[in-house]
Amino acid sequence: MLFISLSKIQNKLVQNVRDRRVQMNLTQEGLAERSGVPLSTLRKFEQKGTISLESFLKILSVVGGLEEMVEILKLNKPDFKSIDEVIKSNEVQTKKRGHKK
Repeated sequence: MLFISLSKIQNKLVQNVRDRRVQMNLTQEGLAERSGVPLSTLRKFEQKGTISLESFLKILSVVGGLEEMVEILKLNKPDFKSIDEVIKSNEVQTKKRGHKK
């Protein structure tokens, strides 16, 4: 059971991301550009704490923390041996449909 409110957790996450951004000498504009998250979304996150999970993960991939998130969730890290294996794992398999006669 948690003895901390969700809003305090949210505020802590915002502060952590902001601190990491500042430590990296990144402006909001710089982080938005590097992460692919719109500047307005980043500003709203830093001001109000609201953001989509996808955008939050994109930001973490730049400022750090994504690896810790993967560890916390105990996600299996793929063991790729080449870039070709990475590319192949991301390919969407097309559905094969037969023609009715």
